[in-house]
Amino acid sequence: MNISSKLLLSCALSLSASLVSAENHQALIDQARSAAPSMVSSKATIMYQGKVLSEGTNGWVCMPETMPGDNSPICNDATWMEMLHAVGTKGPFEAREMGLSYMLGGDGGVSNSDPYHADHANSGDFIKEGPHLMLIVPKAMLKGITDNPHAGGPYVMWKDTPYAHIMIPVGERD
Repeated sequence: MNISSKLLLSCALSLSASLVSAENHQALIDQARSAAPSMVSSKATIMYQGKVLSEGTNGWVCMPETMPGDNSPICNDATWMEMLHAVGTKGPFEAREMGLSYMLGGDGGVSNSDPYHADHANSGDFIKEGPHLMLIVPKAMLKGITDNPHAGGPYVMWKDTPYAHIMIPVGERD
């Protein structure tokens, strides 16, 4: 193979890798946008593993997965992004205002009481929710809301942590 054939093959392989990457890029964007209604997600910033894939204009951030590899898309307002950062770094968080998040594709399941449970699927309070919204409110506003996900209707997740929030099912569980 001569030098120009090698160069042409190298360019073709590079272009091919770029196309695969672009297709994957679009698939990640589409998956992220599936977490919320298009009136929210179509103008949201799309992030994947801390990188912006598409810059948005409406203050919402959508991601194709909530935790690495869980395949659970999520769309968050700024308060939720702050809380998720705190959970990810095991940092402090105090809800001072309402925060909203969409997970219309459901989630992969977690312990309802412990965001850091070593084996969520084998926790005594494992819950895998179907389509739902999540609402962060100041902790005083959680009084009187059950933390039982099987009681029917909204419930508090991670009640005794700084990351407590209200889960609002909007569809059936698997």
